[in-house]
Amino acid sequence: MDQTEEKYPFYETFHIEGGNFTHAGSISSRIKRILKNEGFPNQVIRRMAIATFEAEMNVICYARWGILNLLVSTDFLKVVVDDEGVGIHDVNQAMKEGFSTADERIRELGFGAGMGLSNIKKVTDEMLLTSVVNQGTHLEFTINVVNGNPA
Repeated sequence: MDQTEEKYPFYETFHIEGGNFTHAGSISSRIKRILKNEGFPNQVIRRMAIATFEAEMNVICYARWGILNLLVSTDFLKVVVDDEGVGIHDVNQAMKEGFSTADERIRELGFGAGMGLSNIKKVTDEMLLTSVVNQGTHLEFTINVVNGNPA
């Protein structure tokens, strides 16, 4: 077994506290550091940082809690986020740029512009979003790693 086979895939789970703006962005920063330390290309790291930040903020803004799972492999990076919260009434409408259900408190903090989900879709290679109103939301996205092995 070579060193790459021993390192990958690996999996890490992060817990997100809804409403906790004090630590907003900390998970996406940790993921960025992990990928940098593993030697992934800067373009892949940038795309993953954007997508994970937007996903993390959606949980903080709209859910009671969430779990973000990161799967790192040599060929792709995958994130799965499940939250318990208000859910999304109309997933298609929520995917439109500028559509937001953010309340005034969230907007006053500088969030809730309605770009999060569309930004995730733009920077990822695959995205799946499902939601049940008054239960929560399930989000998956994948970023393919160009040229196989990182670095």
